[in-house]
Formats: sequence, C-alpha cells, structure tokens
Amino acid sequence: MSNMLTIVKTTNPKSKPPQNQLGFGKHFSDHMFIMDFDLENGWHSPRIVPYAPIQLDPAAMTLHYSQTVFEGLKAYRTEDGRILLFRPEQNLERLNQSNTRISIPPIPEKDVLEYLKQLIATDHDWVPAAEGTSLYIRPFIIATEPNLRVSPANTYKFLIILSPVGSYYPEGIHPVGIHIEEEYTRAVRGGTGTAKTGGNYSASYKAQEKASAHGQSQVLWLDGVEKKYIEEVGSMNVFFKINGEIVTPALNGSILPGITRKSIIEMLHDWGMPVAERRISIDELCQAYKENTLEEAFGTGTAAVISPIGEFAYNGEQMIINERKTGGLSKKLYDTLTGIQTGKLNDPYGWTIEVK
Repeated sequence: MSNMLTIVKTTNPKSKPPQNQLGFGKHFSDHMFIMDFDLENGWHSPRIVPYAPIQLDPAAMTLHYSQTVFEGLKAYRTEDGRILLFRPEQNLERLNQSNTRISIPPIPEKDVLEYLKQLIATDHDWVPAAEGTSLYIRPFIIATEPNLRVSPANTYKFLIILSPVGSYYPEGIHPVGIHIEEEYTRAVRGGTGTAKTGGNYSASYKAQEKASAHGQSQVLWLDGVEKKYIEEVGSMNVFFKINGEIVTPALNGSILPGITRKSIIEMLHDWGMPVAERRISIDELCQAYKENTLEEAFGTGTAAVISPIGEFAYNGEQMIINERKTGGLSKKLYDTLTGIQTGKLNDPYGWTIEVK
C-alpha cells in the first residue's frame, strides 16, 4: 500500500468570504487531507482531495463510543506574504498523546507535518492577510470500523480541514468574565482530561449554559474530587499574577497540556519573571483577592492566544480583577506571542515554521 502523497485538485473552487466576515469555524477551504488505517497496512494512502462530505457506516464505532481525537493550530500570513506555522510539531506530538489515551494507533508525526505543509501550500490563497486573521487547522481522527463491540476499532480515518478565521478580538483585546463551576466536573486524574477528545467538550456544555445565564463568558473548572483546586478554563489554561509571581495549575493528569501555555511559561522564564506550576486552591485565589495581591488573571489557548480575565463569579459574589482592565503583563504576552506568530517580531525560540 503506497504512502506517497497524492493530490487531486478541485475543479470547482469556492468563493472566498470577505475577510471582515470570517467568524470562527464557519468557512472551509477547497481541499482536505485524508489518510486511512487498517491492521494490515497501518497508516496508508495519504491524499489531498477536494473538500467534500465523507461517508460513514451507521455502525461506525466513533458514532457510538466516541473513539475520536482532534487538534487545533493555526497558520499566519506575514506582512511580506509568507505563511508561518506556530510549533506544529508540538500539536502533532500532543495528538499522539491523545491517541495513546483513546487507544488509537499513533500517526507518523514527521510525515504528517510534511503532508500538512502540502495541504496549506495547496490552499495558500485561503490564508487571510487582514489584521488578526489566520487559517485555523483542524486535524482529527475517527474510528470507522462498523462494529458495536465495546473495544478499540481496527480501522480509522485521519483528516485535516482548514478554516480561515477572523480576529478573536475584532474590537481589541478585552477582559472576560468567568464563572467558577462547583457542581459539574470536567475531568479527573486518570480520566481523559489530558486528551483532546470530543466527549470532554460536549460534557462541558451544561456548565457553560450556567455561565452564560449569569452573564459570564466561560467556566473555570475545579478539580473533580475535592472541588477545591483550580484546573483550567473551558477551552484555555489559566494563569494568575499574585504578588508579582505568575502561578498556573501544574499538569496533574486531568489538565490539557496547552501549547500556548507551554510557550508562555518559556517566555516568562526567558524574561526572568518568577513562574510557579503548582496546585492553587480556590481559597488561595479568594484570599489573594481580599488582600489585593491578585494583580492579573488570564487564559491561554490557540484561539485567543491570551484572554485577560476581568471578573470571577463565585459563591454569588464577584471578584473584579484589575478594574476589568487588561493588565500590563497580559498585554505584553499577547503582543509578543502574536508578533512572533505573524512574523512581525523576531522569533528567538525557533517556534515558527515557514510553509514553502
């Protein structure tokens, strides 16, 4: 079975949406990547084909037992027209970590990175150039075997689709309100919290509904055992600046190891700032707020990069952070990381990869 990449180009290219009307995840490029797995051939038949619906047997195991994983990363258009990827090898490594947890065969990371570059090169016109825009990249794997037994599938399909997305902050970076969740649980150690798998996200919808009903943008999750220790925010890792020290919950087996989180920690170390990865309780956060030592709070993730937090809602009370203003550290981190991602600033860490 051949592992040579084949490319079939569309004969019916789509009209591209206006760059000021992109939104998030609503538009998709002309082509997609597909690769298949079976026990006899392993991962095989990598191909770039026109974007189109896929066929699944009604008994496909992904539909019944949620054996699926995904990733999210971006490509950026620089001012001189180049296309940059930001730490894609980290995303592919994390995808394989998710694969291990969900019992999906590992993908060949180096080969897939080259296939991804070819896909972006094929659809290079879909990488937007407007300020704050980017090309969102969604790799994902689904179990395709038609079988209702409760065990890992024997066949899989790996796809990558591309979506031009607008600025996360169309009106400028601004702090968000966060609901601290006490009833529902996102994940526990030994569960699937460290994997990017679909069920983790749909299981959070009820808590998100509560947050929205109270006028808050996202949910801050506490640990699933004691409901005492802070874990992460909805789709982001979380950081606090307390009395000059930057604190983020340590990776404990139930927190997603974010690529942006890792990059922020490395930058802060490089800047000589005190950073602690440790357990932090909600009581400690409330105490810091009462003592006026909670200086800033922000989330980190692919979509927003840095999302300043202006307010926590907990136990019927509000904790207003930095007068609901974007803090100096949050702004510096956002400007520096987005500057590196878009090629506006020098990349001293070697994080960006140019798509030829």
